[in-house]
Amino acid sequence: MTFVVTEGCIRCKYTDCVDVCPVDAFREGPNFLVIDPDECIDCAVCVPECPVAAIFAEEDVPRDQLDFTPLNAELALKWKPITRTKPALPDADDWSEVKDKRDHLER
Repeated sequence: MTFVVTEGCIRCKYTDCVDVCPVDAFREGPNFLVIDPDECIDCAVCVPECPVAAIFAEEDVPRDQLDFTPLNAELALKWKPITRTKPALPDADDWSEVKDKRDHLER
C-alpha cells in the first residue's frame, strides 16, 4: 500500500505534508504534488497535514479519484523531490474548495 495525492491538491499545492514525510516521498510539479509509491513507507503522517484533505491511503482513494493512483506513479518518475515546505500557490485559497480541477493539472 502507498498513499496517493488526489485532485484536491491541483492549483493549491500546499506543502505542509512535505516536512513531515520521513522518507522524502513527495515530488513537485508546477501546480500539484505526488507521492512516489516506491519511496512511500505507508506511515500516514502526511494525511492530517493536508489542509485540503487530498491525500488518501491507496485502498481509501475515492472511486472518482482512482485515476490518481497511476498518475502519482507516472509523475513521480518525472518530477523532482520536494523536501521542504514552500509557500502555497498565490491563489491556492481560491482553488481549495473547487471541484473538478483535473483540466488544470500542469505536467
